[in-house]
Amino acid sequence: MQLSPPYLLFLGDAHDALAAKTAAGIAHWRPEWCLGQLRLPGCATTLGLPDMTVEEAAAQGVRTLVLGVANRGGVISDAWRATILAALAHGMDVASGLHQKIADIPEVAAEAARRGRQLADVRHFTGPLSIGTGAPRSGRRVLAVGTDCSVGKMYTTLALSRELQARGVAAEFRATGQTGIFIAGSGISVDAVVSDFISGTVEHLCPAAAPDHWDVVEGQGSLFHPSYAGVSLGLLHGAQAEALIMCHEPGRSHMRGLPHQPLPDLAECVALNERCARLTAPGARVIGFAFNTSRLDEAEGERVCKATADAFGLPCVDPVRHGVAPLADALK
Repeated sequence: MQLSPPYLLFLGDAHDALAAKTAAGIAHWRPEWCLGQLRLPGCATTLGLPDMTVEEAAAQGVRTLVLGVANRGGVISDAWRATILAALAHGMDVASGLHQKIADIPEVAAEAARRGRQLADVRHFTGPLSIGTGAPRSGRRVLAVGTDCSVGKMYTTLALSRELQARGVAAEFRATGQTGIFIAGSGISVDAVVSDFISGTVEHLCPAAAPDHWDVVEGQGSLFHPSYAGVSLGLLHGAQAEALIMCHEPGRSHMRGLPHQPLPDLAECVALNERCARLTAPGARVIGFAFNTSRLDEAEGERVCKATADAFGLPCVDPVRHGVAPLADALK
């Protein structure tokens, strides 16, 4: 599906900044698309954007209301429905990355049909699915992989695609999660694709391209996370990436959401990701590391990155603190 900016970011009644992380990611990477925010009573966070009503947003030319909330269970609150219906009545599309589909709410679906508006449930791919083949294809691809979930794979690939484009390199960010789709304007959320079709869906997302064109593919999960390893493996096989960037957050005590599951050794994680990727990309290798050092002070973050770079002989950066130029340099 293709989304239509500019956006009005709906924060609803989000109780903290984390509950509005989808909207925050969009506002950070696509500020030119975000004209305002809409907050309901009880909302405890802000993006620093102008507060707008639906009527004000429509007058400003907003084309899509984005439900930028990430709540427990991914459900659409009854308290949001009046806003959704008002947006449709004012000529807007409505987009959501939640597990519950807006298109499954009868009154919303009826209003969208009556107004001729799109309901974009970006987490749920509705196009044709095909199985992967692993057949060689032209173009160049780099994929972010990780020691765990939520370690910065989306941020790293967005920053890398921007860095390559600034250098005049043909490069495109390929979104594989709901927030990435809102930022890119298109993509496929692979965590909602039936498992047999993940690799084929990623092949479709990253088709054959010119020999010097880079697809910068957003990663998901980790091969070492018991909950999400299947998605990570499908991405590795479908992306057919020659280059991998290992993303990691130093200092985590266990896998996200699993206190009983320790994080893998970094060298072991590099080795397994390379081995699995080589099923469809025989020359695949990790070309560098992207560390999220936000929990460390700047000096300790520098020390950890330097120690890793020295140990592996590869660049290691915090994309927020240091930028990603060394990673772009490594894409030879």
